[in-house]
Amino acid sequence: MALQGRAAEQGVLDTLLDEAATGRSGVLVIRGEPGIGKTALLAYAEEQARSTHQVAVVRTTGIETEAEIPFASLHLLLHPALDRIDALPGPQAAALKAAFGMAPGGGDDQLTVGVAVLSLLSELAADAPLLCLVDDAHWLDHASARALLFAARRLHAEGIALVFGARDGFEPGGLPELRLAGLDPASSEQLLAEQSPGLGLPLRRRILAESAGNPLALRELPRTAGEYGLGALPPALPHRIQEAYRARIAALPAGARTALLIAAAEEGGDLDVILRAAAELGADAGALGAAERAGLLRVAAGRVSFVHPLMRGAAFNDASYESCLKAHRALAEVLRDQPDRRAWHLAAAATGADEEAAVALEQAAGRAQERHGYAGTAAALERAAELTRDPVVRSRRLAAAAEAAAHAGLAPRAKALIEAVDRTTTEPRTRARIKALRARTAFDDGAPGMAHELLVAAADELIGATVTAEDELTGAKVTAADEFTGAEVTAADELTGAKVTAEVRVEAGLLLVDAARNAWQLSDPLRLREAADRLDALRPRPEDGLDPAVAAVTGAAVYLERGPAQALPTMRRLVADGRRNRAGSPALRINAAFVAGLVGDFDAGREISAAVAADCRTRGDVGWLPLAHLTLAASELYLGRFRDAEATASEGLQLAADTGQPNRAGYLEGILAWILAVRGDRERSVQLAARCHDHFDATGIANSLAWAQWALALGDLGHGRFAQALERLDAAQDGPVRRQIQSVYFAPDRVEASARLGLPAREPLEQFAQWADASGLTWADAVLHRCRALLEPDWATAHDLFSSAVRLHADSGRPWEAARTRLLFGERLRRERHKTEARLHLRAATETFERLGATLWADRARAELRAAGATAPLETRPDDILANLSPQELQVVRLAATGMTNREIGAQLFLSPKTISYHLYRAFPKLNVSSRSQLAGLDLTG
Repeated sequence: MALQGRAAEQGVLDTLLDEAATGRSGVLVIRGEPGIGKTALLAYAEEQARSTHQVAVVRTTGIETEAEIPFASLHLLLHPALDRIDALPGPQAAALKAAFGMAPGGGDDQLTVGVAVLSLLSELAADAPLLCLVDDAHWLDHASARALLFAARRLHAEGIALVFGARDGFEPGGLPELRLAGLDPASSEQLLAEQSPGLGLPLRRRILAESAGNPLALRELPRTAGEYGLGALPPALPHRIQEAYRARIAALPAGARTALLIAAAEEGGDLDVILRAAAELGADAGALGAAERAGLLRVAAGRVSFVHPLMRGAAFNDASYESCLKAHRALAEVLRDQPDRRAWHLAAAATGADEEAAVALEQAAGRAQERHGYAGTAAALERAAELTRDPVVRSRRLAAAAEAAAHAGLAPRAKALIEAVDRTTTEPRTRARIKALRARTAFDDGAPGMAHELLVAAADELIGATVTAEDELTGAKVTAADEFTGAEVTAADELTGAKVTAEVRVEAGLLLVDAARNAWQLSDPLRLREAADRLDALRPRPEDGLDPAVAAVTGAAVYLERGPAQALPTMRRLVADGRRNRAGSPALRINAAFVAGLVGDFDAGREISAAVAADCRTRGDVGWLPLAHLTLAASELYLGRFRDAEATASEGLQLAADTGQPNRAGYLEGILAWILAVRGDRERSVQLAARCHDHFDATGIANSLAWAQWALALGDLGHGRFAQALERLDAAQDGPVRRQIQSVYFAPDRVEASARLGLPAREPLEQFAQWADASGLTWADAVLHRCRALLEPDWATAHDLFSSAVRLHADSGRPWEAARTRLLFGERLRRERHKTEARLHLRAATETFERLGATLWADRARAELRAAGATAPLETRPDDILANLSPQELQVVRLAATGMTNREIGAQLFLSPKTISYHLYRAFPKLNVSSRSQLAGLDLTG
């Protein structure tokens, strides 16, 4: 295919296809204005794929009027592979079938569909390299776009080239882009000469100037160039092109114009539907052929497509308002077997309130929600509300639309809908829903304080509504007693009243638990106490299932007010419940894992978090995984499993980006900053810490800031910059971080920095001692002994304290802290001229640091070991081979060592089987193995 002036762009596509043919995947977004040549380049890629590279092709096109129908574009793309869906892992197959209306919906996480898309594309690419073309991506329905972008970010070694063509407005989330400019002057002149060879020089110059190198304009403007005098200011370019199209439409017979209008209104392009609807308006079967012969549209394989999207707009603009209404009515009549499309055509044909159309849209919204198409749900409910006369029903539909928009991640749309409901409704339950939704958007916007107030207000609204309902119920009971005198009616009414009260009690309780969570993240004891008191006033019952959450809120409030001694016993019971209850909700179990971090039971936190993550993967609940990864990574970090923590946090960070959870991302970035600081990668650690600071500045949420400040101080401490480390940690303790659990855990670092500088450390020592005594944990007692040893001037006493700490660490399960203790003990021994004993502890510390990947601290311990007179090099441990693996390679080889297949590993990690194979191919030489069977013999713990 010869394209004027696009050699460089064609070269980019050729490279993409070459890489796909050799098993490498790639993604490209071709962006530009209407008519600039996006579709032509996609056509070039398709031609080259089929003729030169032996690459299979699937394609889809975003359709403006189908942008509210969930998964419409995705269904078109994957239609050739529908017979392979059953080859996917169970949850993925179920999610994709539900999305396409092939089975009932299940689960509540739409991103599982994105995982299924990746798997299904990989299935297709197993036969031959694959080119996926997505034209007019700016008109993709939200559900299709989200699933495709999820898959695009995970393509690696499948042999898939995925190319989007889009105008501005399509947000690809950092994927590679190729922006098309206008053709250069020479190419523009050549194209114009080929298309309109008879133009005079003045007109030719004018068209070249006005087109600005736009290929479509160079072809179409000559048709209308004579309508404007040489001195006149012409309309904008897209309007000029549409005018050229309208001139061509006006030359058609009346029946052909009718058929063209029907085709424009029914953008699905179904030839049978278009012909039947055109017949409803009196156009015969040959009418569409006249439009095709005029070069305005194409008919092939039972589908109708316009030569350009602007042609569709021209067909609408050429028709009268009444003609457009008739076209939509005709389409609604012939689409009775396609209720979703019919609903939208009924709505388009409505000229005022129309309950038939509103009900049809509400039903379509329900089907969209079953398929996890929340953007489509929101659009259908919003339009249904516009067509609703009853104000109570209208408010209910608007509230549901706002909730769906928020669930889809469409924050501006959700806010606008919230405002619309707020202005119109007085119904308490609806107002409570809206307040809760306002809180969610406020939290996402970085206003957790406002979110807290809104959640408390929403709970008050619900409680107020319950009181009102009980008053009305009491009146109804009196009336019933007067009329019927039987006890049966009274009993039934009392039962109904109890049911309403329990339902509202649970709903209000969950709102208050969320409010308390915001207060904790803000380190605000007053707000936390407010939430705890209101929860207590609700008097939840055991059957409500709120006891664990209430215990967590109460314990957190006591912790901030009166310290750990009184709070930790209650919190420990909650952790034990979370460990036992494997069938509880993800929210409550993750809450228990978080509390495990507060009480120092990191084994329990890891166990609970890993179980929740595994369950979420099995069920396909991708949305919960960032939070599960957050608590899991923190537990792994505290346990000294730094490589595990890095792999978990890295995957969680990607999932947080995919699911639009920036607050989770901030926490995970803080964990990664801490790990990088321990490794000595100061540059990357500082970068991530800066992002955490920015996140705090935007949201006021202190937990990510706590990790960032600790990471920077830890880097200083490892490099011997004790004054800088102490300054950072003291500043953190004086700020909002002081109420975060990290302030307890970095108190020993404050003690160490102070001791190095010869300064007193009474406050951090007392802070950690109070927590350690309340925790009753062996590892905490060991660290406390270390802190006291550091501050003890008497050598004999210090030696005893250090020795006790080493002994306590032996079975504590905290290798990082044990190595820190041995390093400090060895340094003190060397200074006290006990070099032989010093070498014993320093060698053990060095080996542990190396095993953990704590490079900075291993270097420091090694330097101390040399200073203590060591001359023999340390033996290389088998564990050290793990240091050569990337976090994802480590995840893959561990799962492969259990006997899982590439397909099973891919389902676990949301990667394609070919990408798993690629990671194993890269990992085997690093591990000195040549087959999967050898992995089982390696120690892959870390």
